[in-house]
Amino acid sequence: MDRRGFLIRTGLFLGAGALAVGSAKVLVESSQAELMNWDAVRNQFILDQDHIHMSGFLLAPHPQPVRDAIETHRRGLDENPVNYLHGNQGRLEANVLRAAANYLGVNPTDIALTDSTTMGLGLLYGGLQLNENQEILTTTHDHYATEISLRHRAERTGARVRQISLYQDIQSVTIDEIVSTLVRNIRPETRIVAVTWVHSSTGLKLPIRQMADALIEINANRDEVDHVLLSVDGVHGLGVEDVTMADLGCDFFVAGCHKWMFGPRGTGLVWGKPEAWPIAQPTIPTFDSQAYQMWMQVIPTRPIRPSVQMTPGGFHSFEHRWALDAAFEMHQSIGKTNIANRIHTLNRQLKEALAQMNHIRLYTPVDESLSSGIVCFDVNRLHATQVVARLDQQSIIATITPYATLYARLSPSLLTSPEDVESTIQAVASLA
Repeated sequence: MDRRGFLIRTGLFLGAGALAVGSAKVLVESSQAELMNWDAVRNQFILDQDHIHMSGFLLAPHPQPVRDAIETHRRGLDENPVNYLHGNQGRLEANVLRAAANYLGVNPTDIALTDSTTMGLGLLYGGLQLNENQEILTTTHDHYATEISLRHRAERTGARVRQISLYQDIQSVTIDEIVSTLVRNIRPETRIVAVTWVHSSTGLKLPIRQMADALIEINANRDEVDHVLLSVDGVHGLGVEDVTMADLGCDFFVAGCHKWMFGPRGTGLVWGKPEAWPIAQPTIPTFDSQAYQMWMQVIPTRPIRPSVQMTPGGFHSFEHRWALDAAFEMHQSIGKTNIANRIHTLNRQLKEALAQMNHIRLYTPVDESLSSGIVCFDVNRLHATQVVARLDQQSIIATITPYATLYARLSPSLLTSPEDVESTIQAVASLA
């Protein structure tokens, strides 16, 4: 990376209006007129039209702007890898950081780039500065990646990991129950609260804002070094909900970008509040230019930002990473509010229908303040694997929750239409 690229990446140019406009933004702007209706949005994807795709949250297909951006960078790297890398890396990563920051409503220099949610969780939780007198409070509802990352850190530091259930019954869960359960379980030694925004096990969406507010009240009576920090695996809310990080109020936010965001496969991010970042130490060396200068015993001109240190070095699938801004720009072009309304409307259509079926047990709350884009359910006398297989026979792609308790899952999204949802409803009804 040349000096200009280094300055851009470390924040000296970010926010100063000096960032060049990337090719991804141009691509999205050129197609804005084509994103004025939902059929046009769906036509940005080359999905198999013989199936109804009710599992787009698992691994997203690339929309046209992302495919075009990937191809632009792939061709540049194939034609002259050294010159394209050295001539563009700083500018292109700055474009990605700016687009992500604009979407999240944050400073670009507080974002670390990763390859997935799992990598982000491993980097963040694996670097937490904790001691044997402190604990991490997490829940029984979180994904394997969170649980194992926290377990590894506890083994290295001696800190305790304590798991709790945030509610007694998914059928009657309320916001007040979740928040009061969290508050009741905070102890003097609690330093980190690690939760998941939208549970892929049940489709429950946690009230992160209310949880953050409750922790603010607790922290008001603590020294700053003992503040309880709220860390969120946000992958199944990113690209669905119309919020910024200020709206959520958490201290850390980790997400892959190749699910609801429709970003290039193998992309993700970690965002942290400036005052929260110091608790996390890097695991993988960054390839930032200033870090290299320090290694070569050059006196640094300024500290390296924590987010930069937390961005792993090495060579990545650059054509994918540098095309990530196209995904954020596409969402902004469609409109975050429009996207949230669309996804919630489709999910409401599905949930209300399933709730009326006698042979169905719906686990995901119908209340949209407690649900997002994932719908989990059981069918009487059928195992979840049988449900998915029988839906597949009707050309509907569903998934199974990858947890000890298995449910069938459907996820209406921008890849589906009301007609697709109605066909899915009829297919589930036929399983009686």
